[in-house]
Amino acid sequence: MRFEAGHPVRVEFTKWGGRPHWSFTGLYLGEDEHGEWIGHHAGTFAAKPDNSFTSELPWLTLKPRRDPGHLITINPAGHPLAFYVDMSTPPEWSGAVLGCVDLDLDVIARRDGTIFIDDEDEFLEHQVSLGYPLEIIDLARTTANRVLAEVKAHTTPYDGSANPWFETLAGLTPVVAD
Repeated sequence: MRFEAGHPVRVEFTKWGGRPHWSFTGLYLGEDEHGEWIGHHAGTFAAKPDNSFTSELPWLTLKPRRDPGHLITINPAGHPLAFYVDMSTPPEWSGAVLGCVDLDLDVIARRDGTIFIDDEDEFLEHQVSLGYPLEIIDLARTTANRVLAEVKAHTTPYDGSANPWFETLAGLTPVVAD
C-alpha cells in the first residue's frame, strides 16, 4: 500500500499544455484489484480556475490498476450521477499528489440509467487548438469507448462493489478545508 489509510492526498488535473484544471484534497483509503482508492468527505472543496464547489455528499476517486487512461469518480446513492469517468493521461503519483492531464471526454452514468460520452465537441476542438498528438487522441477515444461498454455492462467497479470504500471513508476524520 502506498500510504496508510487516512493519509491526506491531493488530486490535480491539468489541461493539455499544463494549464490548471480541477484540484481537490482527499484521504488515501487503500488499494485492491481495481486500483488505488481516494475518499472525499462531504464538505470537500474542489476548484479550477473558473469554477469551484463544496461537495454536499462524499465521493470516491479510483486510480485504475489496469487500463490507466482514466480516473473514476464514484458517487453515493442520493447523487444524480452514479459515475463520472474522466479520460486522461495515465494518472501518476508525485509524492502525495495524484496528477493527470484531462483529455476532455467523460463517460457519465446518471442514476436514471442514462449513460453517455460527454464533451465530444470540446475534444474535437482541443485536438486542433491544443495540438493533441495522435497517440493521445487514440488513448482518449479508445479508453472512452471501453469504459462506456464497461459501465453499460455493470462490470466492476461499476456494479456497486465500491460501496465498502464509502464505509472506510466514513470511519476516517475529514481533511481540514483547503
